[in-house]
Amino acid sequence: MKKNILVVDDSALMRRVICDIINTDNRFQAIETCSDGLQAYEKLKVKRYDAVLLDVYMPRMTGLQLLERIQAEHINATVVVVSTLTTEGASETVRAMELGAVDFVTKPENIIEAKGQDFRRRLLSMLTAVLRMDEADVIVKVADVRKTPLREPSSQPLQKASGLPRKRTLAPGHASNRLIALACSTGGPKALHTVLPGLDPRMDAPMVLVQHMPVGFTKSLADRLNELCQVTVKEAEEGDVLQKGVVYIAPGGKHLEVVCQAGGGHKIHLNDDPPIGGLKPCANVMYESLKNTRFDEITCVVLTGMGADGTAGIESLDKSKPIHVIAQNAQTCVVYGMPRAVAEAGLVDEVVPLESIANTIIKNVGVK
Repeated sequence: MKKNILVVDDSALMRRVICDIINTDNRFQAIETCSDGLQAYEKLKVKRYDAVLLDVYMPRMTGLQLLERIQAEHINATVVVVSTLTTEGASETVRAMELGAVDFVTKPENIIEAKGQDFRRRLLSMLTAVLRMDEADVIVKVADVRKTPLREPSSQPLQKASGLPRKRTLAPGHASNRLIALACSTGGPKALHTVLPGLDPRMDAPMVLVQHMPVGFTKSLADRLNELCQVTVKEAEEGDVLQKGVVYIAPGGKHLEVVCQAGGGHKIHLNDDPPIGGLKPCANVMYESLKNTRFDEITCVVLTGMGADGTAGIESLDKSKPIHVIAQNAQTCVVYGMPRAVAEAGLVDEVVPLESIANTIIKNVGVK
């Protein structure tokens, strides 16, 4: 059965282009359109859609105002924002995901790009990710996460697939040099708004973080999270010296690596190598770089996301460093792709719900 999509955009041309793209795929159908948020609100009150593609800037009721109304009235909707590639657009997009949007697709700058293969691929890939219920990649809509019964984290660590003895992990409080390395993708910005504000500012480790986002959006994400969190959150810059209690988000369009400093300590190195599997930043690059660091133990965290980025890097890192791997559970993932991949590789030590990720991290690394 085809998935029913509602398209909301004040541009008649953009509505037509998006509908045409959707209708070229026999899994989806654009059944209705709206020219502003108020029209969409009236439809969403009485009818269910499998997904809503939502513009932000519209007359009468903006996309953000619609999301606020949906959240306040507990209307069940899976919303993907179609966002402009501007500084203001990035900031509004981050706010949209705070209000419950699953993720976003960047809007083409002109009609030629709108009718091109790149936008078509990105749009259909996003819909595939958030609606592929029959393949168990999508477990729960973001709007429903707060209502989902959560399972307690398992008290027994999972066995590594190799069957080899586990590396000894260091108890919190033991004199050690730790790092947290987190990876996420589809649904990640929303998940980070739950995880990072829960971190203790005294955490005894820095965090490096890869979230798949375009150039400009990671800066807006970092700035907004820094306002909400007790820890310091920043978009990583070349040469940043890693400090405990600080979260460094890889900038869109750059790969993030951690390298040793002469005389001790570690710093950020950003490289401009080509995308890997279409990803830049790529989590595998980050994890691979950690093999040559001086950290005593690395806590690897994998949250919601499409694909398997991070698995190969963690697997390689596991051969050279003591690591502890935390994966988000299926029930609270928007897309159970990246956490599933690392679990199926036998690399996961703990599987926990989203709301427990922050406490699990702090339990592992301790506080100063």
